[in-house]
Amino acid sequence: MLALPTLRQLRYLVAVVERCHFGQAAEACHVSQSTLSAGIQELEDLLGAPLLERTRRSVVPTPLGREIAARAEVLLKGAEDLVDLAAAARDPVSGPLRLGVIPTIGPFLVPRAMPGLRAQFPKLKLYLREDQTARLLAQLQAGTLDAVVLALPYPSEDLETVEIARDRFFVVCPPGHRLCRAGAARAADMALEDLLLLEDGHCLRDHALAACALEGRKRNAGFQGTSLHTLVQMVANGLGVTLLPEMALEAGILRGLDLSALPLEGEAPYRRIGLAWRRSSGRKETFRRLAAALQAELARDTPAAAA
Repeated sequence: MLALPTLRQLRYLVAVVERCHFGQAAEACHVSQSTLSAGIQELEDLLGAPLLERTRRSVVPTPLGREIAARAEVLLKGAEDLVDLAAAARDPVSGPLRLGVIPTIGPFLVPRAMPGLRAQFPKLKLYLREDQTARLLAQLQAGTLDAVVLALPYPSEDLETVEIARDRFFVVCPPGHRLCRAGAARAADMALEDLLLLEDGHCLRDHALAACALEGRKRNAGFQGTSLHTLVQMVANGLGVTLLPEMALEAGILRGLDLSALPLEGEAPYRRIGLAWRRSSGRKETFRRLAAALQAELARDTPAAAA
C-alpha cells in the first residue's frame, strides 16, 4: 500500500515555508524544533525529494517544496472543515469562531451587536480581526478566518453570502454649509463639492462615489482619510464634506462636533452589509444563525441620524 504524508508533516512544511525559519515554525506548531525538523525529514524521505534548502543561517523552500506546501494548505483546510462539520452537527453555535470585520463596519457594529450575541450564543467564542476586505477574504480562503462581515457587492469566488442590513448614506457638512439649506443634498450639488473620501483600498470609497453617481471622478487626492473618524475631523476643520453610513452616525461618530448629517435627495442610496463564508465550510448552519442574529440586532430601532 502506498505510504501517504500525514497532516502533521504537511502542517510542519506549511509553517516553515510561510516563515522560512525553523524556530518560528516550531513555535507556531507548538512543538520543539527537533520534532518539527524530524517531521519534515520524514516527509522528504517519503516523497524522495528535497523540499527545503538548509544552511546554517537560513532555510529556503525548493520549487517543489513551495508547490507541495500550497497544495497542503488546501488539504489542511479540508481536514479542518471536516472537524468543523462534526462539531457543528453537535452544536452549531458553540466553540471558537474567527470572524473578520472591515474597518468601516467593525467599530460601529461590534459594540452594538456583541452583548446580544453573547446572550443568545453563550457557548460561542468569537475572535475578531479587523482589516480591509481583500486581506480578510484572502485569510478566509486560506482558512485562518471562518467568516467575514463586509460590504456587498464584492467580487469573490467560492463564497456564500447573506445580506444582514442596508446601511444608508448621509452627507456630513458644517451646519452653515449651502447644502443644509434644502434639507437634503442632491447628487448634482455633490459633484461641485470638495468630497473627502477614504484612501484607496477601502470599499466604502467606491460605494460613496456610487451613491452620488461620481464613479470615475478624481476626488481630493491630497485629502484622503484612513478612517471614518479621520474624515469627520477633516470636515470639522473646513476641508470639505463627506459621506458617512448611517451605522456610524447611530454609533455617535459626530458626538461633540458641530456638524450636520443630511440625507441624499430621492431614493436613499445605501451599502449592503453581508456575512460571507467559504462554500465548502461545514459550519453553514452556524453562519446562518449568526447572520440572523445580526439581522435582528441591526433591525432594532435606533436614534435617527441627527442633523
